Amino acid sequence: MSEIKIIEGNLSVGNAKFVIVASRFNHFVVENLIQGAVDTLQRHNVNAANISVVRVPGAFELPLAAQQIIDNKLGDAVIALGAVIRGGTPHFEYVCAECTRGLGQVALTSRVPVAFGVLTTDDIEQAMDRAGGKVGNKGEEAAMAALEMLSVLKEINA
Repeated sequence: MSEIKIIEGNLSVGNAKFVIVASRFNHFVVENLIQGAVDTLQRHNVNAANISVVRVPGAFELPLAAQQIIDNKLGDAVIALGAVIRGGTPHFEYVCAECTRGLGQVALTSRVPVAFGVLTTDDIEQAMDRAGGKVGNKGEEAAMAALEMLSVLKEINA
């Protein structure tokens, strides 16, 4: 009986370039996400010269920026970071849904990893807990996902 082939990514991606696209809205949360992503990339031997940060107004604008980054070949992977905190109107649901859908569509159509690090929380406390607080840092997790997806896609395409 033959051995089952298992394809897994690792966290070593050579000289890959990463672009962090981050919303300015709720900057007090997003800055922590950016720092977590940058620290994670550098801990995994990504040179600072291979990391860029692009800032956009809010989470709704993340997909368009990600698409332009990919179209202009500015990076091998995109890490999308933002924080949408529920308010008293349905605005939260619309922004979250379109941001999520848009980033997913960009990844699928471009075939470039787009890591999702957009917090969607009920309140500021939950956001801070996920941006370096009690629940960790989702910016770190998004950077890890980008690293691993670059590696696994390389293996799949080999």
